[in-house]
Amino acid sequence: MIFPKSVWSGVAGVCLLAAACGVGHAQMQAAKPAVGTQVAPAQVFGQVLSGWEREFVSLAEAMPEDKYNYAPTQGEFKGVRSFAEQVKHVAEANYAYFADPTKPRADKSATIEKLKTKAEIVAALKDSFAQAHAYVNAMTPENAFVMTEHGTRAGTAAFAIAHMMDHYGQMVVYLRMNGMIPPASRGSM
Repeated sequence: MIFPKSVWSGVAGVCLLAAACGVGHAQMQAAKPAVGTQVAPAQVFGQVLSGWEREFVSLAEAMPEDKYNYAPTQGEFKGVRSFAEQVKHVAEANYAYFADPTKPRADKSATIEKLKTKAEIVAALKDSFAQAHAYVNAMTPENAFVMTEHGTRAGTAAFAIAHMMDHYGQMVVYLRMNGMIPPASRGSM
């Protein structure tokens, strides 16, 4: 999918902010590279992706199985995805966005849509992150901003991470509407 330039401008801004925050946070835990040191795209995007993977998977695991099909019904929530559908949607999107741009995309939608239990859905989510990491790890300074059929690798990764963040926010609301505090808000992350 090729997005208009205006979408990529916004995504680039979000990505740069997220990347800067991700690198900064990760560097608090490790030795900080010297100012002026070039950092590989795979390292920057890998750190951001790892952070969001921790947040997203912990949130998916926090919702009890008996609430996995919860979707708000009061207010302006007509037709929204259930919690399980949100998780499955992100897993499907990860497979689509983080597909190797040199190969035909495999459509995992039908397989993921059939999943019913929390364990199955969370396993599919984790598997989708494995593919996302493989995609990001293959990014180099030479290929990160080269146009492919679906956009640049870096632009696509930035968009995919922003997409994930959107659904994360919705899922936080669902968890809180069920009287639970998201793991990231508990200070346990």
